[in-house]
Amino acid sequence: MSRETGSTPLVDLRDISISFGGIKAVDGVSLDLYPGEVVGLLGHNGAGKSTLIKILAGAYQMDSGEIWINGEKATINSPRDARDFNIETIYQTLALADNLDAASNLFLGRELTTKLGMVDDATMEAETRKIMARLNPNFKKLKEPVSALSGGQRQSVAIARAVYFDAKIVIMDEPTAALGVHETKMVADLIGELKKQGLGIFLISHDTREMMDLCDRVSVMKNGQMVGTERVEDVTEDDILSMIILGKNPKKAA
Repeated sequence: MSRETGSTPLVDLRDISISFGGIKAVDGVSLDLYPGEVVGLLGHNGAGKSTLIKILAGAYQMDSGEIWINGEKATINSPRDARDFNIETIYQTLALADNLDAASNLFLGRELTTKLGMVDDATMEAETRKIMARLNPNFKKLKEPVSALSGGQRQSVAIARAVYFDAKIVIMDEPTAALGVHETKMVADLIGELKKQGLGIFLISHDTREMMDLCDRVSVMKNGQMVGTERVEDVTEDDILSMIILGKNPKKAA
């Protein structure tokens, strides 16, 4: 994890607020993320964690606050803006086209073309093989529609798409929800590979045990506010549950 003194965070969210119908969904929240780091975001439904991340992803526009990317102030008003800052979001629904194969999904909306302007299927397949060999060497089902893939394999395709298009910041929303033990390990291995490559990952999950295993730091939100951010080695699972349920940080009270 790259959090050496003086290093610049990939993302620095400062004092972010947004309201819907007079209710503050996110209320003055600050959060940062460094290269090669996984920061977990936890909290009950309605805590504000997904809303905060959707501001970074360009799905929502904040009312106040600042977003800094690589030490420079950034304006993110749309998902396209977010992609321009090398931010890719992998939602729980994955946004994959079930009837298309891995290569077609990887390049969906960003297809490679030949000099004659035709879709270049051969090059797209070759590029997909290359990126899959790097991320998930066991992935062999390149020709099958993604509807035939397991949950973990589908995650592989979504993650490969993000990495291929040069993501530096990856947002993962409940990546192991509804996956079995083997599939969950596959996703954990993929996250480990992204870390090694220096990407920063925001991980949204309800699973505190998983967060302890996968994350370097965990941030807990409640009622739109940040309860606290702690290094995983400095807290127990009970500490995190206490933060989620009571909205108090036992480390600060100690």
